[in-house]
Amino acid sequence: MRRLFALALALILLLAACGQPDAPDETGGQASPDLAEPAKVNLTLWTYPVGGLGSGSTVSSLVSAFHRAHPEIRISVKILTYDTGDDDIEQAIADGQTPDLVFEGPERLTANWGARGLMADLGDLWDSEAAGQIYDSVASACRSADGSRYIYPVCMTTHCMAVNRDMLEAAGAWQYVDEETHTWSTDGFIAAVKALRDHGVETVGQVFCGGQAGDQGTRALVTNLYSGSFTDEAHTRYTFNSPENVRALELLRDLDGIDFAPDSLGTDNIERFCSGELAMCFCWNVGTEVAQTINDPNRDFDIFPLAFPTDDGQFNLQGGIWGFGVFDNGDPARIEAAKTFIRFLTEDTTRYTQTVLSSTYWPVRDVPNIYENDDLMSEYFQLRTYLGDYYQVTPGWAEARAAWWKMLQQIGQGADASQAAAAFQDAANAAAGQTSSP
Repeated sequence: MRRLFALALALILLLAACGQPDAPDETGGQASPDLAEPAKVNLTLWTYPVGGLGSGSTVSSLVSAFHRAHPEIRISVKILTYDTGDDDIEQAIADGQTPDLVFEGPERLTANWGARGLMADLGDLWDSEAAGQIYDSVASACRSADGSRYIYPVCMTTHCMAVNRDMLEAAGAWQYVDEETHTWSTDGFIAAVKALRDHGVETVGQVFCGGQAGDQGTRALVTNLYSGSFTDEAHTRYTFNSPENVRALELLRDLDGIDFAPDSLGTDNIERFCSGELAMCFCWNVGTEVAQTINDPNRDFDIFPLAFPTDDGQFNLQGGIWGFGVFDNGDPARIEAAKTFIRFLTEDTTRYTQTVLSSTYWPVRDVPNIYENDDLMSEYFQLRTYLGDYYQVTPGWAEARAAWWKMLQQIGQGADASQAAAAFQDAANAAAGQTSSP
């Protein structure tokens, strides 16, 4: 896609500016900085593949810069995957060998491991001037129910959907998209699907439900169509079983051109969309677009990011927030060293900007003009204004995610939508320690 290469070049220059990286270590071995004397503290950093920080060489560049400033602390790096990362962490917990630092989001660091008493409170990091600039919505999502801080956020994004603009234009469906605001209505979405189907597009869009990968897309699709909710505002219980959400499920099941795919994940949805098989992708964000475009610079159609359609003009997209958490291993020196690393990457504005650029996502505080020369990132930045409630911190989240895709599978196989929605809500609220009804 056009408009990519400014960002790609910026990332290349950034890595060069950070210095030559240590040999990238994606399997957990020791990074090897050129130190004059042995480190006094040895730490481990495990990072989920968050945007550009899923690259061992990118993470090693950031770590190498820290080593030069703090030779007394040495950090080894392991890159996790979302397929096995949770199992890796749980095994480390069971073995008493947890990493010192983990890079992920509040749903894991706060609502899971923090709630289980496994994480160090990072409240002192939040006392800095830089932390005072973090957006209120992000700060709220990073606070536990008892007020503890188990994550220090670094970057964020807004998950969205995307369409094949060329395909919509050929089918006469582009008229239903507001190009300036990157939005459309539920009625416009329905009309666009019909126009594309009439134009000969066999599968316009796909409700993937083979597992939880990419499930942020299907949840936002369903809850936006008729302005439904997923949890209560206090994030104590799940409220999905409503007439609005049941109506949305029935629409997607019955709409010719929208298929339920019980064996497909979000990654499959992206692949089919990028190959031109689908006119719409329900699993998209800026990190996805950058990676896919770099891998296939000869793509012959324009990808246009959109908010999910809604009936009332109030768009509520699910966001992604990522940052550092520190496992409480009982060693104050290691915990403090881990905090030193977090401060190094986040408190100084110049260094923080480099860290965010490495992630290919957006800052969690106001950093002016960070992507001013990149049309692609500026285009996506508009979608930040549609960020909805960060409900992923609701108790029972892991169980709710599993129940979600199983519910979609059942509906795709012919189950009654209202009964499936009720069963989902019961299962999710049971995991949250709540009854289904208030």
